[in-house]
Amino acid sequence: MLKNITIGQYFPGNTVIHKLDPRIKIIITLLFIISLFIIDNFLPYLFVSIFIFTSIFISKVPFKFILKGLKPLFFIILITFIINVFMTKGEILFEIGPLDVTKEGLKLATFMALRLIFLIIGTSLLTLTTSPISLTDGIERLLNPFKRIGVPAHELAMMMTIALRFIPTLLEETDKIMKAQMARGADFESGNVLKRAKSLVPLLVPLFISAFRRADELALAMEARCYRGGENRTRMKQLILSRRDYIALGISILLLGLIIVDRLL
Repeated sequence: MLKNITIGQYFPGNTVIHKLDPRIKIIITLLFIISLFIIDNFLPYLFVSIFIFTSIFISKVPFKFILKGLKPLFFIILITFIINVFMTKGEILFEIGPLDVTKEGLKLATFMALRLIFLIIGTSLLTLTTSPISLTDGIERLLNPFKRIGVPAHELAMMMTIALRFIPTLLEETDKIMKAQMARGADFESGNVLKRAKSLVPLLVPLFISAFRRADELALAMEARCYRGGENRTRMKQLILSRRDYIALGISILLLGLIIVDRLL
């Protein structure tokens, strides 16, 4: 399961999606998330599907790689679907024992499942097509106007990017620790949920120690290179908006506009 987590990974490429300004990609992702929470019927999901699958096709990220990122969250999506089906009151369609399946519950459960799936795919596409350095620069530039009210733009951008960057590293470390402990007789797969949770305790201790050690090594490396934050920092690649950035932003605004109009009508 750990190998199926794609959050924080970067898929190199030379496509139009990869070349988009990171600021524009972050804004498009935010507009996409907003549009998902505005939808209240099934028709706008057709627009969203066309938008997201076209983006995946243009980015040339393998669709199997996208689906692999959904596998670890399949259980959460399924639980969300089941809870909404049985806990929403309304017109009863049929009964399963003491539980009622309602028309409103089935509709809401489908909405929530689709929302979670598209949310995961959309945010994963951002990290898959944007390198950590570009993502840091994009977040920092977007937060720069808030410096006037004391927001540490560079520090926040750096922390978020380091967190994303080290997710694959920690997953790899977790996999190594699990294999080492399984070779010593540890069992992480048999038993009930409570027993499995208890078996993870010996895994968490060395994982936390490893994470703190990596953080300390990273801090020492940054100090050795005279890192002093974002003040007077120069960049080899300057962020400059091009025509394709404005076109991509316009398409995402059009998508949000269509969804808002559909909801109002």
